[in-house]
Amino acid sequence: MVSEQESSIYNKSLDILSYREHSRKELKNKLIKKFDNAQLVEKTLTKLEDNNLINDIRFAEAYISMRKRKGFGPKKIFFELKEKGMPDLVARKIIEEEGGWAETASKTFVKKFKDGISDDFKINLKQRNFLQNKGFGFKEIEFVFGSDML
Repeated sequence: MVSEQESSIYNKSLDILSYREHSRKELKNKLIKKFDNAQLVEKTLTKLEDNNLINDIRFAEAYISMRKRKGFGPKKIFFELKEKGMPDLVARKIIEEEGGWAETASKTFVKKFKDGISDDFKINLKQRNFLQNKGFGFKEIEFVFGSDML
């Protein structure tokens, strides 16, 4: 028999999941804030996983795709996924499978710097730092600055 609190936790989790995908850790943190029964929260999370309503791989794929569309690079996304409870190997693998990071860096650069690559050293350095702060690595940055695409 399902207790009233267990039912409340399950319904709240479905409510949270109806907005967007969540990692197990994210959902757990939200439920713990609302309900003080960690054991029932764990039981609910296991039930949600068994029913494939939460799936960390699916969450990571959706998250990476969303952040990539917003112009963020693989390094930044990797650290964000770690904060959301994703194991390093899983995050790296899915980011690598996503691919197309050099093109994303290029699109992000063009969107920000309509005049293209600057000849001025200081401005050029700021442009490179912009891409680095967005989470792009050396390889992607060099692709942007070494390519004839711009």
